[in-house]
Amino acid sequence: MAGIIEVKDQGKLRIYDADNSNYIDIVVPSTVSSNRTITLPDASFTVPQADTVGGITVADFWRITADFSTSGGDITANWERVDTDGYGTLGSAMTESSGIFSFPSTGIYLISARVFTGATNDALSYIGLDIQTTTDNSSYSEAASSFSSAGSQNHHASINVDFIFDVTNTTTHKCKLFTDVVSSNTADFAGNSSATRSGIYFIRLGDT
Repeated sequence: MAGIIEVKDQGKLRIYDADNSNYIDIVVPSTVSSNRTITLPDASFTVPQADTVGGITVADFWRITADFSTSGGDITANWERVDTDGYGTLGSAMTESSGIFSFPSTGIYLISARVFTGATNDALSYIGLDIQTTTDNSSYSEAASSFSSAGSQNHHASINVDFIFDVTNTTTHKCKLFTDVVSSNTADFAGNSSATRSGIYFIRLGDT
């Protein structure tokens, strides 16, 4: 058959399953603002379910609620999920325990972290922030790092670091933040419970 098959008055194109017991109707909205064309690709594929269309299904943001000083190490305390200023989230929440973050579902995640930091001693050469990941729920390694020079007193900086993490298993794949302070002295990091000074956010970009 050549040409156009027309179904008028918002009629339905009905396709039955193998035993004709159930069907799927293809129907247009009651009002269409202009003519549309749906073009299928020259390939075999399965139409995705509605809840998977659009890619991003998880977006979550956590912050440090209080100032702290450290000579380096994991950021283990004073974490909270952002809850002020109209904060919005998407999908299921990340979970946190002693600074270790677990993912709500498998997928490819953008991890983006930042800290506001300062040096009060000119013996500090630099201050760093690492995203560390594990794929066995045990051994953590430096996935990404960023640094700021701290060669003078009263130095302040915002340090940002990003990583794209392939979470194939929510039990074994986790992450945490690590501060890298080069000297025997300490660096100061800013936290706040009403406005984010230092924190980390997670966006699920798509399936693994």
